[in-house]
Amino acid sequence: MFIVMLGVPGAGKGTQAQRLEERLGLRQVSTGDIFRENLRNQTPLGQLAKSYMDKGELVPDDVTIQMVEERLSRPDCARGAILDGFPRTLAQAAALDQMLSGKGQKVALVPLISVTDDEVMARLTGRRVCRRCQSVFHLLFNRPPPDGECPQGDKSQCDIYQRGDDQPETVRNRLFVYYKQTSPLIGYYFAHGLLAEINGAQEIDRVTSDLWDVLSRIQA
Repeated sequence: MFIVMLGVPGAGKGTQAQRLEERLGLRQVSTGDIFRENLRNQTPLGQLAKSYMDKGELVPDDVTIQMVEERLSRPDCARGAILDGFPRTLAQAAALDQMLSGKGQKVALVPLISVTDDEVMARLTGRRVCRRCQSVFHLLFNRPPPDGECPQGDKSQCDIYQRGDDQPETVRNRLFVYYKQTSPLIGYYFAHGLLAEINGAQEIDRVTSDLWDVLSRIQA
């Protein structure tokens, strides 16, 4: 079973993909992890991707597709995978269909975790991180310790900051890129009868429950 997670940045795709991995026993495959692995190991594809990244350019679809295809060819994806961050474009979606059909496989479900732009802005711009221990906080849901003491318990003080990709202007640009490049996939997978929209503004456990209900129906 291959599942493609869709949703705007900050919708909670990664969290739900991780929960599905634990429950279904399928590997969560994140394009971020794939890129980091190839860059860290200095693979030919990683070096090619880095040449574009160093120039501030987007990594071309064909390079990303080759990385994903190599990852899906490993034994731990023989039964399927939960794809988080891929495909991002129509070209990548078509390539995924082609690489799976070549092995007699196909995408089984595309959950769309739906949240409003205002919700995304509140979620992402409110996030804060400690430079020292990398603990993640949120100004609304999980505020930094008022006395500044590090939660690791060694009496050190937290050094709280806002990551660059959580700045309001950056979040708005990430949303723009999503609507320009990735939102057409909603229509693509709807046309293929694979899309299942889920309210991502609910409590995390409720989102998981709704997602499992959808999966249960297609497995029945």
